[in-house]
Amino acid sequence: MSDPWRRHQFLRRFWQNLFLLFLILLVGGSLFTFAAFAWVSRDLPNPNALSDRSVAQSTKIYDRTGEHILYEIHGGKKRTLVKLENIPDAVKLATISVEDQQFYKHSGFNPVRIIKGIVLGTLLRGRPQGGSTITQQLVKNAILTNDRTIVRKIKELLLSVAIEQRYTKDEILQLYLNEIPYGSTNYGVESASFSYFGKSVKEVGLAEAATLAALPKAPTRYLNNAELLDNRRDTVLELMFNEGYISREEADLAQAEEVVLLSRVENIVAPHFVFYVKEQLVDDFTERTVEQGGLKVTTTLDYDKQMLAEEAITAGVEARGEAYGFENASLVSLDPKSGEILAMVGSKDYFDEEIDGAVNVTLRPRQPGSSIKPMVYTAGFLRGYTPKTILYDVVTTFKTELSDYTPHDYNADIEFGPITVRQALQGSLNIPAVKMLSLVGVQNFLDFAQTLGYSTFEDRSRFGLSVVLGGGEVTLLDHTSAYGALATEGLLRQPVSILKVEGSDGRVLFERTPDAGTRVVDQNTARMTSNVLSDNGARAYIFGENNFLTLGERPVAAKTGTTNDYHDAWTVGYTPSLVTGVWVGNNDNEAMARGADGSVVAAPIWNAYMRQALDGSVIESFTVPEIPTRGKAILDGYIPTTTVTIDRASGKLATDRTPKSYKETIVCGEY
Repeated sequence: MSDPWRRHQFLRRFWQNLFLLFLILLVGGSLFTFAAFAWVSRDLPNPNALSDRSVAQSTKIYDRTGEHILYEIHGGKKRTLVKLENIPDAVKLATISVEDQQFYKHSGFNPVRIIKGIVLGTLLRGRPQGGSTITQQLVKNAILTNDRTIVRKIKELLLSVAIEQRYTKDEILQLYLNEIPYGSTNYGVESASFSYFGKSVKEVGLAEAATLAALPKAPTRYLNNAELLDNRRDTVLELMFNEGYISREEADLAQAEEVVLLSRVENIVAPHFVFYVKEQLVDDFTERTVEQGGLKVTTTLDYDKQMLAEEAITAGVEARGEAYGFENASLVSLDPKSGEILAMVGSKDYFDEEIDGAVNVTLRPRQPGSSIKPMVYTAGFLRGYTPKTILYDVVTTFKTELSDYTPHDYNADIEFGPITVRQALQGSLNIPAVKMLSLVGVQNFLDFAQTLGYSTFEDRSRFGLSVVLGGGEVTLLDHTSAYGALATEGLLRQPVSILKVEGSDGRVLFERTPDAGTRVVDQNTARMTSNVLSDNGARAYIFGENNFLTLGERPVAAKTGTTNDYHDAWTVGYTPSLVTGVWVGNNDNEAMARGADGSVVAAPIWNAYMRQALDGSVIESFTVPEIPTRGKAILDGYIPTTTVTIDRASGKLATDRTPKSYKETIVCGEY
């Protein structure tokens, strides 16, 4: 037989076999797909009934000893079925606008959103973010577990397609609105509406509808931060306007409306700390696991110190609040050697709605006044200046790109002239502090502040020389942690609140490992700052020998701060083993009475807590620094001088004609 004929027969058999293989794969794939869909969809929920979940177990949050339970997140769920026709259009459209604008167009999942979530999430936060549709969220919350595995994600996609094939879009939306968690023990919009507004979802208005739609993304975070919740609600309303569901006027009116959520928290110790912890748990383990998973959480909180902190805050506000026009105060205390939060009091009373007590001020940006100055001077020490360096406390106009800046001291009628850094910092003088910042450079200082852990200095365009006088907001937690880096001679340990998390079966899901710390300041520089801040004699010319920044024989480094017009008052201070920050003011930013500076209203609270918290502990001393010699008089604490001979009669320089009896030799400083 000829070669062409053999080649023809070979090719014919090859294509026949290839076609047969294709048919086998097609049929097999179809059967596999059919079987997969049949398997994953065998337990799909009834859209007109609530799904039966496994018995939920409560999560318990403990103090560091495991002996005191701070809060029990009850596993029992409040859920009430409501038909779609009884849910206002505003709730449905708000939910679709913020969660899945293509809901009525896709078939279960949106490839564009998934890719976008993976790419942007990985770039911005280092891990893939959700691009889930409403259908996928329903599957995740009502059917599957929250395991972050590829297998679970595949199941989620398959189930989403299966649900779309079995149910209408309205049935899926009804299931979603009845199954999704809205925070605490509330599942579904009806339960959430009764819990947060005291009425059925049928009765909610546009602003309330947008608030409900805002919650599912991160219920714990939004329920414990009214400002964030309001911002997300306004985003929902903007999306509704962009989609054409509401008019510009309707959006504006709803955004201007104040929506107040009813408080439902009971049987809780250290509530601000507990919800701070819960928010972190949700980020790591998901809302559903935290609400129902029966976790045992051992936190860093020292129960005894927490009680002392709450007592100090209450006593401090009651003793001076009326006289100085403030209603609130907050305190955070850390172990600087570990970064562990030992006490956190976010306000005088979590349950006092008149003072916005549920707001955790330790996490809110407020202007720190002069309490930021030690960080500026530390940045100066890093650049070669020392506590002996002389600065001039005389009114000076600084030229800036925008306008001239002329700072004044607290008491504008007095100027001290040449003064050492030690005296300038301890006397909290403004003009020398601005001069030090101008020598360091604003951008250099902001870089340094970020290495210290401050999270509020990202927008550099907002800050100028006034940042050294408290012109840039910081959080009390960040601020106290940064002082902690000075207490540990330059090692920063980020604040932590959780020591261990165990599952309902006793399996350890997370356990904190010791933090060696990050070197942000060299040892001797940190020692210089601590040496200055613990020098009570150097502040006596302003604050007197007897003040609230001392703890008897115990060495302690501390600094106060007060903002212009008395909106915020601070005291932050530390020993080598305990650092504490106190803020005093009003949550609505109303100014306090004149004279309500940090040394008067915040320092007494700080002092009362620190004395009791350290009572019975070993007295620790700060290591004495080596003050470097720079070889230049002004840097080493001396005014450069010149020796001259004057004519006593005229007061001018003597000449060769000046009688000897009128000549006088004097030493003049070169100012």
